[in-house]
Amino acid sequence: MYTALRPLLFTLPPEFAHKLALAALRRYGALPASGRSPGSGIELLGLKFPNPIGLAAGLDKDATATAGLAKLGFGFLEVGTVTPRPQPGNPKPRLFRLREDAALINRMGFNSAGAVAVAKNLRRLRDCVHVPVGVNIGKNRDTPVDEAVADYRVCLREIYDVADYVVVNLSSPNTPGLRDLQSANVARSLVGELVAERRRLAAECPDKTPIPPLFVKIAPDLAPGDLEATVVSALEAGADGIVATNTTLSRPASLRSKRAAEAGGLSGRPLFALALETVRRTRDAVGEGPAIIGVGGVASAADSAAMFDAGANLVQVYSALVFEGPALVGRLAGGS
Repeated sequence: MYTALRPLLFTLPPEFAHKLALAALRRYGALPASGRSPGSGIELLGLKFPNPIGLAAGLDKDATATAGLAKLGFGFLEVGTVTPRPQPGNPKPRLFRLREDAALINRMGFNSAGAVAVAKNLRRLRDCVHVPVGVNIGKNRDTPVDEAVADYRVCLREIYDVADYVVVNLSSPNTPGLRDLQSANVARSLVGELVAERRRLAAECPDKTPIPPLFVKIAPDLAPGDLEATVVSALEAGADGIVATNTTLSRPASLRSKRAAEAGGLSGRPLFALALETVRRTRDAVGEGPAIIGVGGVASAADSAAMFDAGANLVQVYSALVFEGPALVGRLAGGS
């Protein structure tokens, strides 16, 4: 069905089509549940995943469609990025399809309903969702970089009781100064503060088990040596894992679309090779123990297999759903 609808959807502005998709998923989520997530289960960091194929942050920013998304067969979902206070994000247009390249460029800028609203949405829908749900957190645009830890701490407090895991987003290219937080020393300090906050919250909420693992999401654009220093520093400060990667500011020479010059982060097929190499370098740097979620350009079972071979424990998709449709989830999960 999606193959038939896609030409029509692609005549619409990308962000409007996105809103229509979320509305359809909300309706789908309200229907009686049917079936189970395909694939073989995996246990990681105290969480049980029906399969290792998840949805990356960015599609369901405000956690309004988690019930419908879970029915597509994902083994886990990630919502957000969530900011402490509501904010509209960057001016429109801010999302672009690169049809010839099976890619997207976005400069959304953390448009978010805010942590309180997202937590409320997750509490309302949580009984309808039977896969782990992670929450991706960030800072507000107008918060100075040197005060960013306070924003992350507020987010963590607000979503702690409804998040199965938490992702600290230090790598979006669309919030000024955010990627400065990826430097090894800054990341170590920020993660250490959040680990301490999580310890306090765990004492206040002893019934919340397991304690939500803490991941750090990194960019694929870190210079050689910087990536290794950042991921090692984050893990030494107490993070449980790494999400590799966010979108890229680079523009491969192979891009054909006229939209390739748009400002923002590139995702989709052209990101895959860079994301795969980032996962491989991350695994080499951190060793066998820490968890890695691989994301970026995954569009086939062969792509997800390559991510696992490179060292990922779990894999996420997003952009490929726009071009392949929801049947992609079953194909990837069935091959896991």
